[in-house]
Amino acid sequence: MISIEDFLRVELRVAVIKHAEPHPNADKLLVLKIDAGDGNQERQIVAGIKNYYTPEELIGKQIVIVNNLAPSVIRGVESQGMLLAAKDAEKLAILTTEKNVQPGSGIQ
Repeated sequence: MISIEDFLRVELRVAVIKHAEPHPNADKLLVLKIDAGDGNQERQIVAGIKNYYTPEELIGKQIVIVNNLAPSVIRGVESQGMLLAAKDAEKLAILTTEKNVQPGSGIQ
């Protein structure tokens, strides 16, 4: 169990996928360029969703990200956040918004 204070430290934010491509060194990963509401600065996220989504179907989709996660290098490519998804035995669904909101909008 975590405290509410610990949970409130996690910054969940809406981002828009601007570009998506296969990871050059991994079969199950995609490299996403996103607008997380940081002005003109695009960020990059590496996500293990290639078996469930094509790059083309992701462009323009709003997603929910962990915005304040420390960057990490995944198979040689830097990831500057994490998208949230739900997965069962057969399917994976990225978390998105019911209505379009501005990139950078906080999740409450």
